[in-house]
Amino acid sequence: MQKTFYWDFFGPDAPKTAEHFKRHLQQFLERNGCTDSETGMSSAGAGHQAVSCRVAPEFEQAVLSALRPRRTE
Repeated sequence: MQKTFYWDFFGPDAPKTAEHFKRHLQQFLERNGCTDSETGMSSAGAGHQAVSCRVAPEFEQAVLSALRPRRTE
């Protein structure tokens, strides 16, 4: 079962910050050969933006170690 990792951003600049982080996340995944990954963005309301990522199980530890997601489902 794949885990979904999340990074949360808060405040008026949350959407721009999250979009910037998502670009870096996608670059990290490409550099590390995580070709079957999925990234996305969501919001729980005004002032919040989250970036999500699902990777194959063999890449989970690399994401956890290097990028330290705020939460995992």
